[in-house]
Amino acid sequence: MPATAALVNRLVNLEVFVDFAMLAVIVLAGLVGPLLAYPRRWHVPVVIGPLIMGIILGTTGVGYLDFSEPTFTFLAQIGFGLVMFVAGTQVPVRDGDLRQSLGRGAARAALVGAGSAVLGVVLATVFGTGHAALYAVLMASSSALLILPIISSLNLDGPQVLALLPQVAIADAACIVALPLVIDPPQVGRALRGAVAVILMGASLFVVLSLLERRGYRHRLHHVSEERHFALELRISLMILFSLAAVASGSNVSIMLAGFVFGLAVALVGEPRRLARQLFAVTEGFFGPLFFVWLGSSLDLRALGTRPTLILLGLLLGVGAVLSHSLAGLTGQPLSLSSLATAQLGVPVAAATLGTSLNVLAPGESAALVLGALVTIVAATIAGGLAARRQRVSTDREP
Repeated sequence: MPATAALVNRLVNLEVFVDFAMLAVIVLAGLVGPLLAYPRRWHVPVVIGPLIMGIILGTTGVGYLDFSEPTFTFLAQIGFGLVMFVAGTQVPVRDGDLRQSLGRGAARAALVGAGSAVLGVVLATVFGTGHAALYAVLMASSSALLILPIISSLNLDGPQVLALLPQVAIADAACIVALPLVIDPPQVGRALRGAVAVILMGASLFVVLSLLERRGYRHRLHHVSEERHFALELRISLMILFSLAAVASGSNVSIMLAGFVFGLAVALVGEPRRLARQLFAVTEGFFGPLFFVWLGSSLDLRALGTRPTLILLGLLLGVGAVLSHSLAGLTGQPLSLSSLATAQLGVPVAAATLGTSLNVLAPGESAALVLGALVTIVAATIAGGLAARRQRVSTDREP
């Protein structure tokens, strides 16, 4: 018996060691993101590093990381929700000038959506996938998570940039809501009810948070939390986020909707700076990189090799997004900014994740969706650099 107990203890200790070793590798892989993003002239989004490392360490590469491992998957879902929550809080919905540009932004988003719908039908017909609506949503989407940091890092400003923000926010929100409805049409009723429930819960949260803010309760809570080091705002925010995520996941709605809706509600009220710092530390320090490593590990790029047409599909999805967003040029938007608006990540990632879990995508198709997103990131990075150079030239010409 003592020998058996000793053997069990050794096995338990070995399992714990492997788990912590895996976490150490994941954190190390996440550090590649800042390393690639460090040279400012490259304009590489920080999420690219962990995504590439996940591909190398996961299904496509050496197979060290198993994306189907339950704990790894669960931590990644937490990371996805937090990433989208942070993205929602960064949308400048309280900016008065931005609200004045809301009508133009909505018109441009609708124009891009119409073009994407046409291209979605074309691609689904050519490749015989039957996913015209899904492709249209992907090409019409814009990722505030990527575009806002690019604008900030390049110090882009001016009326044209300001008019771009509502277009991005509207496209991001609309496509997040539309994705669960188009990814699995037989379950559209359930997904629609889930999406409506999450949105209504987000609206209710905005009302409650606004009331607490006006009556000073939030300020008193903040004072006590800061004085006693309780981190109450962070704890309450996580509790709310996980509650919304439970409703979303229970109705086949992506967790990204729960995170983004809650983030918008907090942004409308005004995010406390202390909470922003805490969320940045929790998300960017661990859960966000872990999610992108997990995502990379889940992609089977070898399947693209067995079906070269899927590589072409991914490339055309990216090119189609650039073409559909260029239609905003009909309203006077510069091509550099319309190309910047093509940057997408959250919606394609959710489509790949949700589509794989529901078994509605063909083998390798999820990787094609992410490949299309990478094409838009490259296009947006180049376009952002061009816009920054044009802005510097115009500034230098001013008397």
